[in-house]
Amino acid sequence: MDRAPDVRTGKLPAVFLDGLSAIFAERAHLADAMRRQHGSSESHFAVSLPDAVVFAHSTEEVVALVKLCVEHEVPLIPYGAGTSVEGNTTPVRGGVSLDLSEMNRIVAINADDFDVTVEAGVRREELNAALRDKGLFFPIDPGANATIGGMAATRASGTNAVRYGTMREAVLSLRIVTPDGRDIRTSRRARKSAAGYDLTRLMIGSEGTLGVITEVTLRLHGIPESITSAVCGFETLEGAVNTVVQTIQLGIPIARVEILDDVQMRAINLWSKLDYPEVTTLFFEFHGTESHAREQTEMVGQLAADNGGGAFQWSNLPEERSKLWKARHEAFYAAVGLRKGAIGWPTDVCVPISRLAECISQTKKDLEGASMPAPILGHVGDGNFHVIFVLDPDSKAELAEAEALNKRLVKRALDMDGTCTGEHGIGLGKQDCLVDELGEAVDMMRVIKRAIDPKDLFNPGKIFSLDQDQ
Repeated sequence: MDRAPDVRTGKLPAVFLDGLSAIFAERAHLADAMRRQHGSSESHFAVSLPDAVVFAHSTEEVVALVKLCVEHEVPLIPYGAGTSVEGNTTPVRGGVSLDLSEMNRIVAINADDFDVTVEAGVRREELNAALRDKGLFFPIDPGANATIGGMAATRASGTNAVRYGTMREAVLSLRIVTPDGRDIRTSRRARKSAAGYDLTRLMIGSEGTLGVITEVTLRLHGIPESITSAVCGFETLEGAVNTVVQTIQLGIPIARVEILDDVQMRAINLWSKLDYPEVTTLFFEFHGTESHAREQTEMVGQLAADNGGGAFQWSNLPEERSKLWKARHEAFYAAVGLRKGAIGWPTDVCVPISRLAECISQTKKDLEGASMPAPILGHVGDGNFHVIFVLDPDSKAELAEAEALNKRLVKRALDMDGTCTGEHGIGLGKQDCLVDELGEAVDMMRVIKRAIDPKDLFNPGKIFSLDQDQ
């Protein structure tokens, strides 16, 4: 696999560089090390370096940068924590990588209204630490300690989505800088509105192609009185998935339910020094009053037993819960650790839960003949699961094999009226899949992109090509 960097030097005119220096001073960087950091990712995509990296401290600086980039027709790529996995922030046409991680102020906590406004660079773990004393928390948990702005831009989801939804449901309002340099708010803090086009939802998931998110107003939730976690291994993959489907169909308000197949459990045991049975396993979490959480645990435990589940190990001790979810959050690194010198290619799909058992089972059979490890894990409570291809970075044959397996996975999901991505986004990796999924609807996206960003300067080359023949 060719992972040589696309080195871009000397492309920015001196007058543009003078403008960068005037706005950002020592926070504008041209050194290779900083550019490489912002041109690479944890995924399998080739490195592609920006021509410059800048660190913004205010919306006003972003406005000034956008106007400078438009004047000189220089691409602009918003960057948060760099944890996206579909090449979403890779600067494929060079330009300026706009790092928003130092815009990390919590602007206002409105505890009585159960909402908070934060700058785009605030990370989710820092936000929850600040909210804890108020008895509130922000539930969206994609695993990585991502920035809130990045999570909004990629419509992030995660382990709590089955109960609390995704970023689409969590965001009340955005402050954005448009491609013509305007500073706008997409809505007010009201819990609902019928006022015009829903610009907030348009920007959520747009991956920085329509605007730079600088502030986000979020819905919050009260910290549950009781939180209980549980682990259960299963004789069959079908038994585990059926337990989840039946839990949802019975209306049990489970907070989290994650599936990890036998390959992923072996990886977790090795990485996290645990000793779980290496079989398909479900991780659960239940929120509510003490009695309600216990009732949920008992009901799901019985469903698991009826579907071939083994010992249903549950605990309400914080240290046990932390150990469990730490292992889940490190699943990607655990998977990559199965092979020395390997890289990971994580992919995901989402299907209606009535087709979930069939989709995962067929995928598992497809992967059994693969030449590389490919664990399955995911947020099965909402029909979303992942495959991590663990690749030799120097093997073009393995890359081609993974591409074929991924193509079959996506087709399988689409044939079941699912989607090519539940939470990773399109980025570079799934542009053809998006066309397969939505057809002519992608043309409407192109119309919107051309209208808002006619010079195609905001994160160009992502989600779809503006040239319909490409």
